[in-house]
Amino acid sequence: MSILNVMWAGGSPFASVHKVHKQILSQVEPGTPIKTWLLQGSAAGCVVDVGETREWNLSSAQLKGRHLWRLVKPWMQARFQKALEESQAHVLLLDGLGVARTLLPILKKLPQMRAVVIVHGATRLHKTDRELFQQSPSSQLTLAAVSQTLASSLQDELQIPVIALRSAFDPVTFRAGILPREQARKRLGLPTNTSPVLGAVGRLVDDKGFACLLEAFAQALLRRSDLRLVIIGEGHARAALEARINHLGLTDKVSLPGHFHDAARLYSAFDWVAIPSLDEGLGLILQEAVMAGVPVLTSELAVFQEQLAETGWYAPVDDVSAWSDAIVRAFSTSPEAIAAEQYQALAPDKAWRSFSETARELLSCR
Repeated sequence: MSILNVMWAGGSPFASVHKVHKQILSQVEPGTPIKTWLLQGSAAGCVVDVGETREWNLSSAQLKGRHLWRLVKPWMQARFQKALEESQAHVLLLDGLGVARTLLPILKKLPQMRAVVIVHGATRLHKTDRELFQQSPSSQLTLAAVSQTLASSLQDELQIPVIALRSAFDPVTFRAGILPREQARKRLGLPTNTSPVLGAVGRLVDDKGFACLLEAFAQALLRRSDLRLVIIGEGHARAALEARINHLGLTDKVSLPGHFHDAARLYSAFDWVAIPSLDEGLGLILQEAVMAGVPVLTSELAVFQEQLAETGWYAPVDDVSAWSDAIVRAFSTSPEAIAAEQYQALAPDKAWRSFSETARELLSCR
């Protein structure tokens, strides 16, 4: 058996997607040939090793058949078909609905191949999506989502079975990589003393909710002036967030240190981790923080409640006042006790076993 892993794009903005695919592919039999296609971007910018890679260097307009590219769509599909035949892959692991829309129509001519589509987040469905997926035989297509919440939503919309493959990490391997607190704080330019620090990790984009977090943190400082906030990540909203930090007078209290390829090793620098996302397919940051022994304060989203149940500390989405109160309340409790409760609820060892079993089943030749 051989596997072709097809990703929409390379680069740090897609780090979490690459992590999930790497974890899935870690479950194949040793020696199984695996190749990766990147439809956009470069493998050099990938946060994780995606193996032997072919870079297609296509634009979104080309892939989606926009404008004049619509006229050459048959040529593009013929090119993909030839490349798929040459790959001699038995199983295609496809990153999301965008990649599926590109390649599933071609698989009708390649019945010897089977596709596994992994959906990582809420996606706007096109009118033609239901027809595309319903026309693909179950023997040739499996659709999976990275949480039960997302799987149920997709299944309702597409009216086909969707498997829940809740993404997970090997907790033993993950914990072994965590840096000691002093080292982690030094990497982030933080004082190594006991000063309380709220951390956040993610792309600097609007839907991560960092604008709300900054406003809430400014209000929280009026009651807890000793707090600091660090937001690890990079993205197009950096300038807007920096402007907001200056406007709120937070330059001495908030830092945006940028992207760290090993950010998962740095959670020990924080006393709490905030995840103020407006929407999420799963939220790998939640899993990483809890496995690192750091409690999380999250938006009140079903996907977070799915993982932490009653042990979660939730605040309404984009509600500055509620987030401010939650921050103050969080730093008035024992983070160690909350972290232990959340770790038990997440059950990383059990989650990893379940993930591994499901991933092996998805990639097996049936």
